[in-house]
Amino acid sequence: MAQSVVVLQSVLVDLLDLGLIGKQAHWNVEGPAFRPVHLQLDEVVEQLLEWQDAVAERISALAGNPDGRPATIASSTSVAPLEGGTLRDVDVIKGFSDRLAAASKSISAKFADLADDLPSQDILVGIVAGLDKAGWFFRAQFA
Repeated sequence: MAQSVVVLQSVLVDLLDLGLIGKQAHWNVEGPAFRPVHLQLDEVVEQLLEWQDAVAERISALAGNPDGRPATIASSTSVAPLEGGTLRDVDVIKGFSDRLAAASKSISAKFADLADDLPSQDILVGIVAGLDKAGWFFRAQFA
């Protein structure tokens, strides 16, 4: 189960970073679609919090120690950074949906590493489905 803990930790870091990026974008978005993008980001961040907790608790259940410290996130995330300052609504829509898609792809690539740990794999399958749905909502609602 040590391999599962390593895989889950990498997912946890990316989910934590996505949540932070979502809040940063939420606070700094501007443009004609401000309100719906602002609200959509909060919905996704709320879902990310649930997934973060599920992954961290699975790590603990496997006798690991989830690490969500800022230094750990900064040093090991695979999520593309977000620019600082004011963000145009269209840039947030594109940038955040791209990050959701990249996270989905990255997590999907880890399924095989959890072939002997189906409960962990199941958690990640649910997360991927949710990331794909959230990305679709951004793309469809604001295309």
